[in-house]
Amino acid sequence: MSSPEIVPGEELPVVAPQLRALRRQAALTLEAAARAAGLSPAHLSRLETGQRQPSLPMLLALARVYGTTVSQLLGETVADRDAVVRAADMEPTEAGGWTYWQAGAPGRGMQALRLQVPYGSQGDIVRVHPGEEWLYVLKGRLRLRLGDTAHRLVPGDSAHFDSLTPHRIAALDADGVELLFVHTLLQSPTATLCLGPTPGEMP
Repeated sequence: MSSPEIVPGEELPVVAPQLRALRRQAALTLEAAARAAGLSPAHLSRLETGQRQPSLPMLLALARVYGTTVSQLLGETVADRDAVVRAADMEPTEAGGWTYWQAGAPGRGMQALRLQVPYGSQGDIVRVHPGEEWLYVLKGRLRLRLGDTAHRLVPGDSAHFDSLTPHRIAALDADGVELLFVHTLLQSPTATLCLGPTPGEMP
């Protein structure tokens, strides 16, 4: 499956200078960096010269190769005050039956949430998208389906998986399940996770 390019209207900041500087800082040739990221040297050269905009999977791959974050690739800086999120500042938001709280600073390549998933809510929605996800069960029991395999998780259990694996989650108990949830969906609205696929996304 090919990775979609960033579509017009969702343009990223110019990343060419950062890509070139970080590659040189990592002491990698264009060919070596491209090979490690799964790209052709010509494609990486076009990214570094601003002729092409990278897709999210490309950014994630390059960040891993250069030992940095997607935020740094984008040239973003986050103020020190954004490093800590106080409980009193976490406003609950409801979407599709789920309640979620932002547990990390917005605008970073990695997003952290606390989720409350009620029983019977969206258990039939299958999600498929670029990135990685990590979850940790705080309270209740969770059914996690990854591809053709179903897992039951209890408090203290966690899961870390590639988001291109078709996945769905559901609460097993009438009281629902509470999770810590981290994902690498760059600039993605939290509601996208809660509401499931939007028109045009893979089911």
